[in-house]
Amino acid sequence: MTISALGINHKTAPVDLREQVAFNAEQLDAALQAVRGLQGVQEAVIVSTCNRTELYCRGDVSDDLLLGWFTGFHSLPPDALQNHHYLFKNDQAISHLMSVASGLDSLVLGEPQILGQVKQAYQIAKRQAAVGGILERLFQQTFRVAKTVRNETAVGQNAVSVAYAAVSMARHIFSNLAKSKVLLIGAGDTSELVAQHLKQQGVTEITVANRTLQRARELAEKVDGAAHSLSELSELLPDADIVVSSTASTLPIVGKGTVEKALKKRRHKPMLLIDLAVPRDIEEQVNELDDAYLYTVDDLQSIISENIRNREQAAKEAQVIIRQQAQEFTDWLQSLNSVELVRSYRQHTKAVADTHLERALAQLQQGKAPEEVLKQFSHKLVQQLTHQPTNLLKSAGENNDQYTLAVLQQLWSGDDSDPLEGK
Repeated sequence: MTISALGINHKTAPVDLREQVAFNAEQLDAALQAVRGLQGVQEAVIVSTCNRTELYCRGDVSDDLLLGWFTGFHSLPPDALQNHHYLFKNDQAISHLMSVASGLDSLVLGEPQILGQVKQAYQIAKRQAAVGGILERLFQQTFRVAKTVRNETAVGQNAVSVAYAAVSMARHIFSNLAKSKVLLIGAGDTSELVAQHLKQQGVTEITVANRTLQRARELAEKVDGAAHSLSELSELLPDADIVVSSTASTLPIVGKGTVEKALKKRRHKPMLLIDLAVPRDIEEQVNELDDAYLYTVDDLQSIISENIRNREQAAKEAQVIIRQQAQEFTDWLQSLNSVELVRSYRQHTKAVADTHLERALAQLQQGKAPEEVLKQFSHKLVQQLTHQPTNLLKSAGENNDQYTLAVLQQLWSGDDSDPLEGK
């Protein structure tokens, strides 16, 4: 009963290769059906995000078959993933899944989005009836582990991205961000991330100013904000409690004089300015103004570096939790092997007994003496059931195999009652 994890991620493969093996929503159903059709595969879940594509499956299937299917489904050369993939088995596969869901294997350590993505992958596989009893239990335990890691360690706390650090700083300065008015200068990816974090903090008044008005409108629509062009900055600044700037301009676009005029119109109500651009968008001299508080990427970077160190320490604590939980699942999995062995042993002995019973009944129907039939039945049954153990005992004695001898001695000494009675 083998659990396998095959995949590539941001650590092992460049983005162009990751894009080639990603599964979109339309492909997932067909992919799950196809992998379930592989010889030996009993259950399967496919996790596919921008930073990783992973196949988790249960069954006795060869590594080459899994890798061949992985590349073949995407029409890639057989050796396309040769130096870029990883393949884990059993306890390593279990630990890897728990680490992934807990955000410990992410590009940004501790990021929470991956847990939702793993849950979605599990739900899709479940709808396709690709999840059975083993992976069902594994994924449910994985979700509990991720929650424990989130609650009992600081791995997901503190800002480790510039966008989130900017919003965290604003949250510390303003007691209630929801009441603050925010002006975003620029409408690129960083500004969009800042806008998302602001919305999560309850900010309702967001204005976006961008060189291209259409792009400003696109971002503003996502956060229920207002869109303006950069030419309107002098009119927009006085109304902003928080200004976050991130453009591709080669020269500053917000000068000391402009901010000074805005502060006068605000009657010197404090203004927080966060410059995320390189080169800078906001003149350094703005810091000379009373009631204007300017922070740059460099200021945020020291906060981020400290927070990363804190998360790395928390990740070590999280790994302890994961090791314990992975071992617990592995122990449960191994207990299933013993259950299967007991079941197989019962079936074997029953088949042997049934065979000899049929012969005995046939002899009785032929008129043979019952006493003779029973003696013969008993003799042949004992002879067949003890044949293999006897050979094992002889071999262990000849090879001085003390472990096997001790196990067999424990098996047949002491209690003579039927250990399987009532089972």
